[in-house]
Amino acid sequence: MSPLPNITRASWIMVGVLGFVWGSTFMVIEIALTGIAPFWLATFRLAIAAMVMAVFWGKDGFKMGTDPDNKPHPMALIWAGAISSGVPFLLLNWGQQYVTSGFAGTSMAAVPLVVLPMAHFMVAGERLSLRAVIGVTLGFCGVALLIGKSALDSTGADLEFWGRMACLTVAFCYALNSITIRRIPPINSTALTTIMMATGALITLPFSILTEGAPGIPPLKAFVALIFLGVVSTAAMNQLRVLVIRSAGPTFMTLVNYQVPVWSVVLGAQVLGEPLPPTLLIALGLILGGVAISQWASVKRIFVRG
Repeated sequence: MSPLPNITRASWIMVGVLGFVWGSTFMVIEIALTGIAPFWLATFRLAIAAMVMAVFWGKDGFKMGTDPDNKPHPMALIWAGAISSGVPFLLLNWGQQYVTSGFAGTSMAAVPLVVLPMAHFMVAGERLSLRAVIGVTLGFCGVALLIGKSALDSTGADLEFWGRMACLTVAFCYALNSITIRRIPPINSTALTTIMMATGALITLPFSILTEGAPGIPPLKAFVALIFLGVVSTAAMNQLRVLVIRSAGPTFMTLVNYQVPVWSVVLGAQVLGEPLPPTLLIALGLILGGVAISQWASVKRIFVRG
């Protein structure tokens, strides 16, 4: 029997750091895109993260898992790398050329809403309750508002609609990946993350070469943003995520879902001077409200235990 989650003050600090750093990622991507082409940004970010994660994995002795007879199939790992990082990072970087960082962060709030109906059809024993259906419906009203023409007209980008669709497709990829990870046999979480990041970098590399040619030397601000994305946002926060899950449990980890879109909107407005149209704020409220309703039982357990 696994031990009960131990939610301490350190747990709250760690989940707060995760929410803030992952929420700031969309703002940092905007900064990096001022000097680095979007596909190369994805490749460099994943390559840096894979190298850092490999160091953590090395400290574990490059262990793969506890059951040598139940190893994941290589194609399962390649697929996980593709939908966890390779494809999403390409789409997110491309899409953020045409939408604000606040919009991109708000789109990611839809991930839990997509996971629930996916799990209903793809995972045995996971069925949608009436409360979950209400929450998902409310949340998708917010998503529909995000896609709507009036959501962020202020950017004036010609490809803004497709930028929105790219960001929402990223949310779909992350949701699909959460289902995929459940089907992979239990292995060392650091090993899995390292392999997925390395696979993602190999997937994005040909897109970078074929569409953007040889990379140039980025300006200092964009370079610093890239290092932050690779080392802090991707590698370090994945390790912190593991610490939170192991100590406080995966249910407590879901609190990050509520923080990320809020920080992305706040930082985009305060640091980058992005506009805050009412439709974006209403969509954010609908999505977070939908997530809260659909995950109410989990949220209640967190605060009762905390």
